[in-house]
Amino acid sequence: MKNIHIRPDHEGLRSSLFDLEADIMEVVWSEGWQSFAVSHVHQRLLRGREIAYTTVMTTISRLYDKGLLQRRRDGRRYLYSPIMGKGEYLRSMAREVLGSFFDAGLEGAEALLVERVADADEEELDRLEALIQTRRKELKG
Repeated sequence: MKNIHIRPDHEGLRSSLFDLEADIMEVVWSEGWQSFAVSHVHQRLLRGREIAYTTVMTTISRLYDKGLLQRRRDGRRYLYSPIMGKGEYLRSMAREVLGSFFDAGLEGAEALLVERVADADEEELDRLEALIQTRRKELKG
């Protein structure tokens, strides 16, 4: 996956993808498609709005360029496949954003992370603690 550009005024997928890109990936993930053609996505999007086939084709090509989709020739058309699932993409996006803060040596990056965790409930804190313990064991080897 290529570098992620964050749009802080948007949430979820739309914080890193343009609206139509996010809509297309949501369709691909929600349909569980392992392989699809532009026409599949176009037909699915037409259920909710008018959209040109060429617009969908161009946007899918951009998603391929961004490294979210792979493709292979199938006669005169391409068949696309998602590189990763939605959860994996969101984790990757979070990892890259957090990594960029720490790599840049931003003072207080850890404090921002702790501040975000401050609103966590008991169950989420238990999950985080388990992750930290697992990582400590890995480091001790």
